[in-house]
Amino acid sequence: MRLVVDCSVTMGWCFESEADRYTDAALHALDDGEAVVPALWALEVSNVLLVAERRRRIERPDSARFLRLLTALPIVIADSPAMHDIDALLTLGRRHGLSAYDAAYLQIAVEQRLPLATRDRALRAAAVAAGVPAFAR
Repeated sequence: MRLVVDCSVTMGWCFESEADRYTDAALHALDDGEAVVPALWALEVSNVLLVAERRRRIERPDSARFLRLLTALPIVIADSPAMHDIDALLTLGRRHGLSAYDAAYLQIAVEQRLPLATRDRALRAAAVAAGVPAFAR
């Protein structure tokens, strides 16, 4: 199975307090599939880890261990949007009331016709409205 996974789901793999059956199911879907993420996903994951380290929610060795886990997973980082793709990104963001960041996940799901795994309600609603299949556990 191929699916788009956003940062909210990814961080459920790192923090027990953010893990649930949904995030676990998305992780297990990668046993025989792959996740596709926008290039900004790496920045989002890095930022969450940095903030968590500063707040002493996670130690550096645990961040490093989590990054090794991510590196071992079948996660494909999609190409960054080209200038001609930005208009489509803005259109999705405007139509669904999303940030450009969330619209980037939705754009990949729409273009590649992939289910989207997200814990973000607004992004999930936008995916449904755009005809994107939701990831179901």
